[in-house]
Amino acid sequence: MLSRFFSFVEIRTKLASLVPFLLGLAFAYSRFQAIQWFLTGLFFASMIVFDMATTALNNFIDTQSNGQPLPFPRKTARVILAVLLVLATGLGLVLAFSTDLTILLAGAACFAAGIFYTFGPAPISRMPLGEIFSGLFMGFFIPFLVVQINAPTGSLVFIQLDWQMLTLALRWPELVKLFLVTVTPVATIANIMLANNMCDLEHDRMVSRLTLPHYIGVPAALNVFAGLYYASLLSWVALAALGLVTPWVLAALLVTLPVEKNIRKFRKLQTKKDTFAVSIQNFLLLMLPLVVATALTRI
Repeated sequence: MLSRFFSFVEIRTKLASLVPFLLGLAFAYSRFQAIQWFLTGLFFASMIVFDMATTALNNFIDTQSNGQPLPFPRKTARVILAVLLVLATGLGLVLAFSTDLTILLAGAACFAAGIFYTFGPAPISRMPLGEIFSGLFMGFFIPFLVVQINAPTGSLVFIQLDWQMLTLALRWPELVKLFLVTVTPVATIANIMLANNMCDLEHDRMVSRLTLPHYIGVPAALNVFAGLYYASLLSWVALAALGLVTPWVLAALLVTLPVEKNIRKFRKLQTKKDTFAVSIQNFLLLMLPLVVATALTRI
């Protein structure tokens, strides 16, 4: 039963949420030297449950058209999906009411993006926007929410609403720092989606899922794939130069060698069976040193 559930929610893919969460935790501790463990744990639970729910929803909808079986009867799968969505929503609301309006609005945006990625009359997954949405919402918003939860009030974003006025205050220096730190997760998560779409290009066309590689062509998509990794590596140099992470991160630039090897491997062949895994490998090769370097820094 448990193994079928893990298959339904594709538990192995949750690294794409877990590692950005760890980066946000490392940045929050680096910048503010304090972690609110209860609220952070509440966010983590809501994030993972919602990630499982969106994956289950994606699989539930996809199997309606591709003829592949689900690990459960559809009625059971529908109940599991409903429970996951209700649980994730409940946890998210408890977190929002325990923190501030910024968490509520940012969390609601993430929920909307997750649901409409697969569901609705014009799902994001069937447009050339999947890379942007997955990279932005998982690569930036997860770390942002972790930092916002743990930062003193007003350190990043402050929103206040009363009967006369909506007040929005942004601390640009802090947001720019966080943006630079999240270049790598945004780029590498976008590349996981891009690699997936290149591998599934012909099948996606048959079911009218017209993704980015369909519009720009595989050669251009491969150049984007490589360019995002190079942007990640260049961002490390900028982070070290600005003192946002320890200069020791530059030693980790040695990962350029296996990352480049994986880029060349994927340029030659794009299939789920043979080469899709290189996007996961590059994600870990680039993210893990960044998490460690950020955790060792005091801004």
